[in-house]
Amino acid sequence: MPKYDLHCPKCNREYNIWASMTDKSEKRIPCPDCGSFELETVFKAAPAYVKGGKAVSCPQRASCGTACPHAG
Repeated sequence: MPKYDLHCPKCNREYNIWASMTDKSEKRIPCPDCGSFELETVFKAAPAYVKGGKAVSCPQRASCGTACPHAG
């Protein structure tokens, strides 16, 4: 089952929900707060990682510190 970022226009909340593709396409996923079935998909940009060179920025640099496993 994939995980979806969904927004409820009725209560203006955003959720990250595990659901089947069929449930999503047939609008069978209720809003956890208000129960509305009119949830909209939220599209977000994926993080970009640059390999090579010394100037690698990591979005998790604060938690990784100097031993960042993402800088590989």
